[in-house]
This record gives sequence, structure tokens and C-alpha cells, in this order.
Amino acid sequence: MSDAGLHTLTGAYALHALPESERREFERHLSDCEACSVEVHELSETAARLGLAVSAAPPRELRERVLREVATVRQEPPPGGRRARSGAPGHNGAARTRRWPAFALAASLAAAAGLGGVAVHQHQEAQDARHQARAAQQESEQLTRVLAAPDAQSRSGALKDGATGTVVVSRSQDRAVFLASGLAAAPSGKAYQLWFDDGGTMRSAGLMRASGDSSTTYATLLDGPVDGATGMGVTVEPAGGSAQPTSAPMALMNLPA
Repeated sequence: MSDAGLHTLTGAYALHALPESERREFERHLSDCEACSVEVHELSETAARLGLAVSAAPPRELRERVLREVATVRQEPPPGGRRARSGAPGHNGAARTRRWPAFALAASLAAAAGLGGVAVHQHQEAQDARHQARAAQQESEQLTRVLAAPDAQSRSGALKDGATGTVVVSRSQDRAVFLASGLAAAPSGKAYQLWFDDGGTMRSAGLMRASGDSSTTYATLLDGPVDGATGMGVTVEPAGGSAQPTSAPMALMNLPA
């Protein structure tokens, strides 16, 4: 590639968008061209700063469209402050001025937007993780309060395949906990769902959750107050749960009086 052509690759190089052969050739040119070295440094810093400021992820096709149009954009010289020294290698003895190519600025914005989108996504993931941790801690504390309540009463019964279940109710807390042991994991795409029996009307009490690392032991704080419920049930439902039972109950138990 001619020296004139190499001068136009600063933006693509700063964004790591050059093929391997062109990257090596440009780096050899870069070691002898102070003006290109300065421009690459400034483009890289600009892309990084924009990446911290932009919060919206760009469309997937933006980067591909920018790179497709690189070859069609006319390159223009920069302002006088970037004038290369007369007689410097690669400049054919003539003073040249160069401006940032239009595609380089567009590509910098595209790259910066992508960086900003990644930062926002990571921040959101961290917030979600903290929220889930707080929710899990609050549920664990409430479950402990029910089990340790002075008025806690329990009732046990058989589930399936030798598994056992125990429901613990605290009327002062108006909450209930369901414990299961020896219960195999739900079939693929399914979940165990708990229900309050309000005089024959089943009210969802949430999905059963495994206890710790065990896949056969469950300890679940039932969603919602006990209120006037007289019993509870367990069914196998689609993952995510159902508004009403869609299968025959694998267990029905009266709540302790």
C-alpha cells in the first residue's frame, strides 16, 4: 500500500478494524510517522472517553455498515496544526495536512456506544444480583422467624417415592413454611408449585426452592399470608408456575389448627 493510503488508516487501526496484513504494514509506517502516531493516540483516547459517556447500545448492523463504507469516503487533510515536516519519510518531500477521516469519527462513536452499552449492561447485572441477594436474605430471615415462633405448629405427610413433607404454620406471623426431604427434582421444564386451600379454592403460594446445594431437600416460605386457609397442596406445573393448578396434586395436607 502507498504511503498516502497508509495515512488514512489511523481510525481503523485505533478501533482494531484492520486485517492482520494491513495492521503489520501500518505499524511499520507508524514507527516512522509522528503525525500518524499522534492521531492514533488521540483517536483511541476519544473512543475511550465517549465509551464512558454513551449509555445506549448501537444497532447490530451499525459497525458493519460503517466498515463497508470506509472505502467510499474521500479522505481529507487535517488542519495546519497537524502539518508534517517537509522531507519527512513517507511524505514525498511535500508538507501535508490531514483531518480525521469522517469514517474514523463515525467508527469511534460506534465503538464508544458499544463500550457504553457493555458498561450499562454490567452495571444492571450488578444491581440485579444485589437485589436478588437482598430478597433471598429477607426470605431466609422470615422463614427463620416462622420456624422459631413460639406458636409454630407443624404437620407432616407422605409425598411420592418415599419423600416426606412438613408444613409449619405460625398464626402470629400469619405465614407458613413447607419443608420436603427425599423429593427428586421436578421433570425438565417443570416445577413444584405450592398452593393454599381457601375452602376449596386453590391460591398460589409460589414455587418450591431447593435448600442449599441439595436437589432433594426443599425449604420454602409460602408466598402470601396464611389468612383463612385450612390446607395446602403441591402440584407439578410448567416452569415459572401457573395461575391455577393444571395437574392432580401430588400431596394435600391440612394446616395445623
